[in-house]
Amino acid sequence: MIPTRFPRISRRSLMLTVPVALAGLLLAWAVPTASAGANPPAAPAAATGHGHDGAPAPRTPAQVAFHDQMRKLWEDHITWTRLAIVTFADGSNGFPATATRLLANQQDIGDAIKPYYGQAAGDRLAALLHDHITIAVEVLQAAKAGDSAALADASTRWYANANDIADFLASANPRFWPDAVMRGAMKTHLDQTLTEASDELHADYPASVAAYDAVHAHILAMADLLSSGIIAQFPKRFH
Repeated sequence: MIPTRFPRISRRSLMLTVPVALAGLLLAWAVPTASAGANPPAAPAAATGHGHDGAPAPRTPAQVAFHDQMRKLWEDHITWTRLAIVTFADGSNGFPATATRLLANQQDIGDAIKPYYGQAAGDRLAALLHDHITIAVEVLQAAKAGDSAALADASTRWYANANDIADFLASANPRFWPDAVMRGAMKTHLDQTLTEASDELHADYPASVAAYDAVHAHILAMADLLSSGIIAQFPKRFH
């Protein structure tokens, strides 16, 4: 049977879906343990203030700059994703240009981790994120066409790709980005984006706007998780 719409999630539920473990991990950034090894996260441990969603507030200029850079990159990600959803749903001629800009953002995110994990790792993340976007377009196309088989196939591949992204990040920084936390964060991102797209495709514009607010709140927490994890893993780079 061809689905008439994507699964719906209430706005209240969406705003509560950021995993508690994510916030707990951000707080743990400020508590070095004996397992920290030769380079414990000394700078985060010195933090006394707290920022968004309980994350330790960046203290040095380098920490602040990197924190803000990561937020900007992921806000670009959801902003251009939303514009792609809206232009696609409307059949706008602006969709190709918007999609091109959205794909460029995936390379920008990959480039942001290269100073810490190297060229190959940055390129790998960019490639995984590129697939994240191209498969999402397939999901939109199948949903708009009412093709249930294509929608099921694209959705399965989209969520598998999200797990690949989470696994890649966890392998790079297992202490501060545990795999279960990263998989949960990526799943929430996809669930919320699906709800946003469903509302837009079915012309429920107030719900679509509310869903985007939830996407925005979650992505800021996720960006803080990523920046705090890198700062904790490479503390000497941020003094």
